[in-house]
Amino acid sequence: MRRKKENNYAFIDSQNLNLGILSLGWKLDYKKFRIYLKEKYCVSKAYLFIGYIPSNQDLYSFLQEVGYVLIFKPTLPDDKGEVKGNIDADLVLQTMIDYKKYDKVLIISSDGDFYSLVKYLYKNNKLKYVMSPYVKTCSVLLKKTAKEKIIFMDNLKKKLEYKKKKHR
Repeated sequence: MRRKKENNYAFIDSQNLNLGILSLGWKLDYKKFRIYLKEKYCVSKAYLFIGYIPSNQDLYSFLQEVGYVLIFKPTLPDDKGEVKGNIDADLVLQTMIDYKKYDKVLIISSDGDFYSLVKYLYKNNKLKYVMSPYVKTCSVLLKKTAKEKIIFMDNLKKKLEYKKKKHR
C-alpha cells in the first residue's frame, strides 16, 4: 500500500530569509529553493510574504513563475528612511486561514514574533519544521518552542546558492 503523499505548505518571511542568508555571505537561489522545498518537504504551496516596491516588478514576476504565491504588504519608510513592510500578522493570518488545507507547515524565519504561532502549530501536530536561515540570529523563543522541529540553512550553501550564469 502506497503512503499518501504529504501536502505541506511553507510560509516564508522573505525579508528575514533574505537578510539571514546574506549574513552568511551568500545569495539564495529562489528557484532552487522552491524545488528543494517541494522535493524534500512535500511543499505543495509556498507563500512568500514580501513588501511591495513597484520597481521590483521583475523580481515578483520571476518568483511567481518559479512557484511562489506572493502576499504583498505595502511598504513604508521608517524614521531612518529604510523601507519596511512588516509581514508578521499577514503570515500568521494566512497560516490560520489555510489551517485545514495542509497536513503540516514550514515556517521559514528566525523571528521570535512567530513564537505563539509555532507553539500552537507544534501543540496541534501541524508543524513540520521551523526553518531558520542562521542558528546565531534565530530567536531563542523559536528555538525553545519548535524544540526538535527546528532546522538551519547555513549548511545548504552548496545546494541552494545563487550563481550568476556565465556568458560565452
